[in-house]
Amino acid sequence: MDIFGLVPSFGGFLGTVAAFVVALSIIVAVHEFGHYIAGRWSGIHAEVFSLGFGPRLFAVTDRRGTRWQVAALPLGGYVRFLGDADAASGRDGAALAAMDEARRRHTMHGAPLWARAVTVAAGPAANFLLSILVFAGAIMASGVATDAPVVGQLRPMPAAVQELQPGDRILAVQGIPTPDSAALAAAVERIAPAPVVEYRVLRDGSERTVRGPFPFPPIAASVQPTSAAQTVDMRPGDVVLAVDGRPVSAFRELRDLVGASDGRPLLLTVWREGATFEVALVPRRVDLPLPEGGFETRWLIGLSGGLVFEPETRTPGPLEALARGAGQTWTVAGTSLSALTHIVSGAISTCNLRGPIGIAETSGAAASQGLSTFIWFVAVLSTAVGLLNLFPVPVLDGGHLVFFAWEAVTGRPPGDRALRVLMALGLVVLVSLMAFALGNDLIFCR
Repeated sequence: MDIFGLVPSFGGFLGTVAAFVVALSIIVAVHEFGHYIAGRWSGIHAEVFSLGFGPRLFAVTDRRGTRWQVAALPLGGYVRFLGDADAASGRDGAALAAMDEARRRHTMHGAPLWARAVTVAAGPAANFLLSILVFAGAIMASGVATDAPVVGQLRPMPAAVQELQPGDRILAVQGIPTPDSAALAAAVERIAPAPVVEYRVLRDGSERTVRGPFPFPPIAASVQPTSAAQTVDMRPGDVVLAVDGRPVSAFRELRDLVGASDGRPLLLTVWREGATFEVALVPRRVDLPLPEGGFETRWLIGLSGGLVFEPETRTPGPLEALARGAGQTWTVAGTSLSALTHIVSGAISTCNLRGPIGIAETSGAAASQGLSTFIWFVAVLSTAVGLLNLFPVPVLDGGHLVFFAWEAVTGRPPGDRALRVLMALGLVVLVSLMAFALGNDLIFCR
């Protein structure tokens, strides 16, 4: 198998690897800094903060005695605290025995239970905080649509008739009132697809009837990374004119034809910036999360639709943006957890679990779509990493928190022998999961 053929075309193989390393390094650095800063705040001394594993490439020691280093293998990182035997915070019995009580207080193993728990939990918490801040920043930068359906900017369309103008407030479409954006979305589902429809608009204080393209045309508002559409170089703003020679005027027509394809190749006629061309692609079977919970399996090509115009937006305040960012983080975490439970139960395909090559593919594909898409992907991945680390598996942060909960209930930590066995089992589970995900990347889900 040619591994170079497994990655997208963003800068070739090296570009994809670079995007993956950058994304992973940001997430790991934030995660480990959460451990470090919480440990420092609670009186636990960090001896080493390492970005990456293996031989050191660069290192500097700060005035507190912490060595900050970059290592050769950029596939993770760690903070080694005073009294740790290894990067996994194993107990260094000999070193701890040689310390007096005051110095032992500054170790992970000699600190109070609350300090250890806070230090461990701070890693995933930092990942969630990164996601919230990135989502909030993106929302503030792009704005949120106003409740009223007002034309902000018209999208380029191959329409023979376009009489809408920026600033128009849409009062009705094909005679169906649209007092707000929700009513406009409902009206789109009720009216019959047509190349040209009538709009009743409020313009310069007076009402008038104008004509324009269907409100929700077959336009690509966004293209999903690593999707069938991206593999044929479809881009945001592309308009699908026909599928297998059948003209389409509404995005739902495109959606229905793709869904009914049963995975057979489709020939799309596409308009882009005044030029028309054809692309052949094969829809992919995708498990989509449903708003009410659960998943729906559909055939998709990876295009997300949008209105014929970009709605007028407002800039949310910082608190609203943070609330929306937290909501987005919660949605990503909930969807990820739901997907995992559905995979385990067999309700959806195990191909939804991807390994490092799958993540690298998505990293490169996201980077190829621009900085904003890549940063959004980093925030999504950061949420997933934070959630994964909370799983109650020994060697992960969640496993340590379970040990601390045991200690809080029983008044004593698990014995050294039990810890060694549990950590070994946890490592087996983690390696097995990674091997299965890598198998999906390389063999089972290509």
